[in-house]
Amino acid sequence: MKSLALTLLMLLSGSVLFAQTTGSVSGTVKTSDGSPAEFVNVMLEGTSKGTVADDRGRFKIGNLAPGSYTLVVSFIGLETQQQVVEITAGQNKEVSFSLKENSSELQEVVISGTRDSYKADRTSSSLRLSSSLLETPQNIQVVTGEVLKDQQIISMSDGLIRNVSGVTRAEHWGDMYANLSARGSQLQAFRNGFNIVNSYWGPLTEDMAFVDHVEFVKGPAGFMLASGDPAGLFNTVTKKPSGQTKGEATVTMGSWGLFRTALDLDGKLESSGKLLYRINLAAQNKNSFRANEYNDRYVVAPVISYQVDEKTKFTLEYDYQRANMSDVGSFYLFAKNKFAEFDRDVTSLPAGLPGTVINDHAVYLNMQHELADNWKLTAQVARFIYNMEGSSMWPTIFNDDGTYIRTVGIWDADSKMSLGQIFVNGDATTGKIRHRVLGGIDIGRKAYMADWSQGHNLDSLDHPFDPYNPDLGIPRAGYPKFDRETPLVERAQQTGGIYDTRYTSAYLQDELGFLDNKIRLTLALRYTDLSIVTYNSEPNTAEHFTPRIGVSVTLTPTLSGYALYDQAFVPQNPMNVTGGADVKPITGDNREIGFKKNWSGGWSTTLSAFSILKNDELTNNTQTTEDRNDMIGIGQKRAQGIEFDLRGSVVRGLNAIFNYSYMNSKVTEGTAGFTEEGDIVPGFAKQTFNTWLTYKVQSGMFKGFGASAGYTFLVDRATYYTPSPDPSKNLEDYYKLDAGLSYEKDRIRLTMNVFNVLDAYLYSGSYENWVTNANQETSPVYSYQVEAPRNVRFSVAYSF
Repeated sequence: MKSLALTLLMLLSGSVLFAQTTGSVSGTVKTSDGSPAEFVNVMLEGTSKGTVADDRGRFKIGNLAPGSYTLVVSFIGLETQQQVVEITAGQNKEVSFSLKENSSELQEVVISGTRDSYKADRTSSSLRLSSSLLETPQNIQVVTGEVLKDQQIISMSDGLIRNVSGVTRAEHWGDMYANLSARGSQLQAFRNGFNIVNSYWGPLTEDMAFVDHVEFVKGPAGFMLASGDPAGLFNTVTKKPSGQTKGEATVTMGSWGLFRTALDLDGKLESSGKLLYRINLAAQNKNSFRANEYNDRYVVAPVISYQVDEKTKFTLEYDYQRANMSDVGSFYLFAKNKFAEFDRDVTSLPAGLPGTVINDHAVYLNMQHELADNWKLTAQVARFIYNMEGSSMWPTIFNDDGTYIRTVGIWDADSKMSLGQIFVNGDATTGKIRHRVLGGIDIGRKAYMADWSQGHNLDSLDHPFDPYNPDLGIPRAGYPKFDRETPLVERAQQTGGIYDTRYTSAYLQDELGFLDNKIRLTLALRYTDLSIVTYNSEPNTAEHFTPRIGVSVTLTPTLSGYALYDQAFVPQNPMNVTGGADVKPITGDNREIGFKKNWSGGWSTTLSAFSILKNDELTNNTQTTEDRNDMIGIGQKRAQGIEFDLRGSVVRGLNAIFNYSYMNSKVTEGTAGFTEEGDIVPGFAKQTFNTWLTYKVQSGMFKGFGASAGYTFLVDRATYYTPSPDPSKNLEDYYKLDAGLSYEKDRIRLTMNVFNVLDAYLYSGSYENWVTNANQETSPVYSYQVEAPRNVRFSVAYSF
């Protein structure tokens, strides 16, 4: 480890010393009225080097050998421009371009959808990567803003995960949490590069009103973004000021009383364009196909950016989400005999039961500064505050005839996270070797407290709840009256519901490019020191070095192959642990190989194979009869599989997404009395198929009309906590078909989608063996959550 760290430090020092042996070109692209032209493609003809103009119309291409180059500026729907530039060692060449179109004409191109597509070539800066996706030795998929619009995605429940291979979602809690899984484990939830998971369930799902796009990082994401699960992460990137004065107002209506409005305003606070703003607002009322359920959401998300000078920029952002929703446990059905035993509209939620209120605040301050030619410093801090006052309803006594006692348990929680990051990206050359250098420090503290100690039975042994003939009136035992006068911190201390995680991490990475950057070798090392307090226990400390080695080879200008080895080190913060055992961090390694291809016309494919080994991961205790949140460590497990992703514009007007995944996850070293070698680890589907096609007529009398269709097919599902002892009662295969129509003209966009076209009975769930009957004997049940039957959503959007 020490020799690797020393090697990397020497490489970094050498990179700085020899940075002046190459040159660079930078400049500005503007429209005819002087406005910046963002997102314009800038390429060096005959090479694979290029970039995209930022929100100021600025671009920069570095690490260029001295000589003559042809710079090409292009944009779909606009006239391509070229300019010859002479590059000198140690110098930066400044150029400028002026498009014939003015800013309003350029905006028309944006509105018509020719700028946004289903394919992205790079990730956001919050992932810290300076390489293009084609050159990055890892499977990374980006769900673009155009996809979110076409599929009318307003939350995680709307099928966002269909756009990425191998991702499943087992439980939604009424869209309270994302709980996404891939490669055999729960994906870590990130927002703007910060890990915002502070409990087992995860953060409140983002309302898509303030989301620009979502990045899925498969495999070992821990190196780039502090300690993280080797299965990967999804990074939600919020909307930022673009430098253009524009806006969009959207009204959405749908089945079961869905009514939603959203407003997106983007512009300048002063004429020079140095001070920019963006604000997103949304309000939603949403009922359910089941009685008494609701989920109302409200969003306020302002952003201000200030360009101090050509080298320094500050961005201040605040995201506020409020969720008013019914009791979260009510989204489950409990059956004695099998999954899907009841009609979809059956519920155990009585009218008048107080719901759950969640307030989610996030504040970010980001600073970007150009240290020198091809060297950039990024520093950002964030504060996340989450508080919840609500309840969760579960059965406590389950009778043999399928009746049970509904118990409402208090669920009050408070989460506070303070996170900081500082990192440097650099591009330099030593001799004929190119270096893309990344180094930085991550610091964070996550504090979580909760009260689950109070419960109230809605029913009695003499009058249990009967799901076959549900009475949803006032419960015989009345509604709960919880003690909320006592401060939450005091209640949490009494019940042990206090958790605290602190970490500090430093890392260094160098991507060495050989043979004109056709072969790239990535060497990296991270050191992490963390402390975890769970259930009011003594601090559990650990430290670890994790290396990363990757190779990426450009086989042709549009085809690359890669191989990657990485190790993981993940802190665990469970709700409870069997026997009060120490909570060990997850350790393990990842091996991945793959190929990436960019095809002419604007589409790409990725094929990858992976093997992930994890040690000491906690999972639900399948033998407990006391607490559903009781957890036990698996000695070791391995997830293996292959993934294929296709996305982009296959032909003019036709955007496509297709992906496939095959995966298996099994215990390789058991835990005595709990797991055995060969046991299936829950939380995945063995095979997943997803397709989404959108065709928009490009000319003629039907220009502007579009049609969409897509499906999700999950085969051999194991997306539950505990497998059923009866193989005939496992989860059935899952098939969902959606379709839609759209129309765009001038500034108006109309979209209609029909979800679950075939009106299939769709659900996810688990076999539960922690429930008991009146005699305190185990009374296993099947718990599951049902998805909505066929439903319709219609949106009208006006851009200005």
